[in-house]
Amino acid sequence: MTNDDKPLPRVELYTDGACSGNPGPGGWGYVLRHPGTGKEVEASGAEAATTNNRMELQAVIEGLRVLKKPAHVELWSDSQYVGKGVSEWMKGWKRNGWMRKAGNKMEPVKNVEQWKELDGLLERHEVSFHWIRGHNGHPENERCDQMAVEAYRRLAAS
Repeated sequence: MTNDDKPLPRVELYTDGACSGNPGPGGWGYVLRHPGTGKEVEASGAEAATTNNRMELQAVIEGLRVLKKPAHVELWSDSQYVGKGVSEWMKGWKRNGWMRKAGNKMEPVKNVEQWKELDGLLERHEVSFHWIRGHNGHPENERCDQMAVEAYRRLAAS
């Protein structure tokens, strides 16, 4: 709810990341939909040398960045890394200064700058994470995957 108790607008965000090699060229894609109006926005991008997890995170960041006002976001992703990070791990990472336990020592969280940016975006919105099985015929997930792959292929060809 917002400060004046009006419900937040509800949007659906579908995301995916892809990588050719890990690390290697990678891409991200998202579909953002406002069910109330039927309006839909999609975008994609790529990096020359990255990892699949970075691209999964970047897809979510890019999708949340375009929202101009706070919203209730139904986030759909096939990335357990993103899902567990958001719902299980991030609170502990923040408490530990963005460090994570690795065996019997602490080390910096991987992709920490992206996690910090995502954390700031999550503070602005109410986000509910939903995991979907990748490459299983889910139309929006398949579309996001297609956009991510096309993005890194375009980058590799240029």
